[in-house]
Amino acid sequence: MAESSAESPRVVLVTGASTFIGGYLVARLAANPDIERVLAVDSRVPRKDLLRRMGCAEFLRLDIRRPTIAKALATYDVDTVVHAATSIVDTAPHSSAIKEFNVVSAMQVCAACQRTPSVKRLVLRSTAMVYGASAHDPSHFSEETRARREPKHGYGRDLLDVEGYVRGLGRRRPDIAITIVRPQAMLGPRINTRMSSYLSLPVVPTVIGYQPRLQFLHEEDALAAMEHATLAGKAGTFNVAGEGVVTLTQAIRRIGHIELPVPAGLLAPISGVFQDLRSAKLRSSQTEFLTYGRVLDTTRMRTELGFVPKYTTLETLDDFIERSGVTPVLGADAWRGLEQRVVAAAHQLQ
Repeated sequence: MAESSAESPRVVLVTGASTFIGGYLVARLAANPDIERVLAVDSRVPRKDLLRRMGCAEFLRLDIRRPTIAKALATYDVDTVVHAATSIVDTAPHSSAIKEFNVVSAMQVCAACQRTPSVKRLVLRSTAMVYGASAHDPSHFSEETRARREPKHGYGRDLLDVEGYVRGLGRRRPDIAITIVRPQAMLGPRINTRMSSYLSLPVVPTVIGYQPRLQFLHEEDALAAMEHATLAGKAGTFNVAGEGVVTLTQAIRRIGHIELPVPAGLLAPISGVFQDLRSAKLRSSQTEFLTYGRVLDTTRMRTELGFVPKYTTLETLDDFIERSGVTPVLGADAWRGLEQRVVAAAHQLQ
């Protein structure tokens, strides 16, 4: 793998321009006067408001599963590629078609970078899902910690494979600085994720007998981290998450919703009953995460990458509550009153 590059990017190509992360990252990079050219690539045309935000960036309608991506890299003399097209937070359920897109597109992007001499930097948006979730997990996952139970399907499996292709590129082209960013579960008022849909349920099913510890990453910090990684040119793999931890029960009560403990096998089906057709559905592959939780060690993010999120985990949750339109079923006073009654009843039984 190449050493970190001190040079600022000159021509940047970003895949996944119609997605939240890809599109808004293009807008940020296009506003940077130190970057000569920003190319936004996607097979789908971004929304009109997102296109306007992209300013002077050039949109290229390309299917990155095809070799045409290599032609674009060579034609525009691209030196920095940001692969943000990995389908992680889309509302569509994971499927064989999505797996094919994630894996084949990564293979084509890596092959194109390998054949293009001008490319000196590749930034991959990966995910914390690569660590999986199990009862044997450490208290914090560092970047070197392997999953105790490696994901066998879903987005976690896809991105493990994609990371493998990207590292392979680094071995074949040691002059390319490879940066892998692993964001924690994202929340925010604009981004639609399975976690935001799940926490928005008035009645939130949880797994009986478990209290998972969670971290959140604010959507603005996710964008800022990708921008920072693109500009810094720091090679390596980096966990990205807000400071602090919150339990699932604490999160549900902070929102003012009602917790409904159910057996693990019923978590996804019962969540689906409460969700409308527009929501990002909870899938069975996420049951382990909502049973055991996942916490990342972000030391390397701060000391090596030099990035510090603006929002803590609790501040991310509070901003989601305030600006996303979720309506509390029970307020804080109601929860305190209920807890007091439970405690009083317990004393009476003693």
